[in-house]
Amino acid sequence: MTGNTHVVVIGGGYAGVMAENRLTQRDDMAVTLINPRPDFVHRLRLHQLVGGSHDAVVAYQDVLAEGVRLTVDTVTRIDAAGRSVTLAVGGTLGYDYLIYAVGSGSAEPSVPGAAEFAHQISTLEEAQRLRPVLDAAPATAPVTVVGAGPTCIETVAELAEAGRMVTLVCGSVLGPYLHTRGRRSVAKRLAKLGVTVIDGSDAKVTTVTSDAVRLANGRELPSEVTIWTAGFGVPDLAARSGLSTDAVGRLLTDETLTSVDDERILAAGDSAAPSNLPLRMSCLNAAPLAARAADTVLSRLAGEQPDNLHQGFYAQCISLGRNAGIYQFANRSDVAVRLHIDDGLGARIKEMVCTGVIKHLADEAHKPGSFRLHRVPGGVSKRRQLLRANRIETPAAAADRAA
Repeated sequence: MTGNTHVVVIGGGYAGVMAENRLTQRDDMAVTLINPRPDFVHRLRLHQLVGGSHDAVVAYQDVLAEGVRLTVDTVTRIDAAGRSVTLAVGGTLGYDYLIYAVGSGSAEPSVPGAAEFAHQISTLEEAQRLRPVLDAAPATAPVTVVGAGPTCIETVAELAEAGRMVTLVCGSVLGPYLHTRGRRSVAKRLAKLGVTVIDGSDAKVTTVTSDAVRLANGRELPSEVTIWTAGFGVPDLAARSGLSTDAVGRLLTDETLTSVDDERILAAGDSAAPSNLPLRMSCLNAAPLAARAADTVLSRLAGEQPDNLHQGFYAQCISLGRNAGIYQFANRSDVAVRLHIDDGLGARIKEMVCTGVIKHLADEAHKPGSFRLHRVPGGVSKRRQLLRANRIETPAAAADRAA
């Protein structure tokens, strides 16, 4: 491994891969990507793995830049003072800069029986464990999916389209992010697939058993296979390492995505909380955040002032089986608007998104710096400006101001 500056990227998902690819713009840069798996997980397709239409895995050689060192291991601790990370198997590894891109996963369910009897699907391993369980269950076996967000909706639609008897228990509102019009479109599609949707204030799960799901109103739903998609969490690596995090566990950063504790540590993707105002956990935000974090490192190495975060929103895309989907438009404050595209065209757009994400990563690998970051005026930026006016001074901000 050559290079005068060594950057370690923890996490090989959408954010981690984008960050390390972008860093290879400099010839004097050595980049190590640490990930617990030898392959890239295409998380947008995990529901297809559950449904049997995709394996949700891409070879790292297809998305990683040449010269990047891939270390298949798990980081157990970050030593900020010593600028090193401790690996579960490989000892310790030093760094000049660290990009924290550990992503997100399933939140630990608090409902009695859920952890024991329900299956989660936010990681490759969880989805892979569920697949044979579904294969072993009779086609007529009742399947219950608990949740209301995109992962839940996509999983329900995939299973129903494959002929499964599926009940969706929302807990409150189906697709809470969606506009009312978009929500009606999704409900119509699920009804067409034969999905039973239970929503409203009484649709909260109170207990999960090996063969049933009990609701707050006393109703008991037979369930041979229960899938739990309610809630996401982030790894506790930052907190365990003594770094400042938000209430969920995301690494607290300033608007350049630099840790509030250490100017040599940055964060990107689902595990970042810039100014304690994290962006929505999504692939949509992962790549731009990662590119911005990489650009911050490159700017500091060049002796330049890093740019602040200027990121807007515009949509949420959900597949509804292989033949339908919805593309829900949003404003720059990440609030859904009336406009959406559904049915077959929605499915084609969703597929374009899934293939486009991999293409963006591959393009950045072949031509570092090609991924475009757009400055977005108004919307989220205005909210962030107000927050920045009252934020705590960080080591990175102080150093940048002094320079």
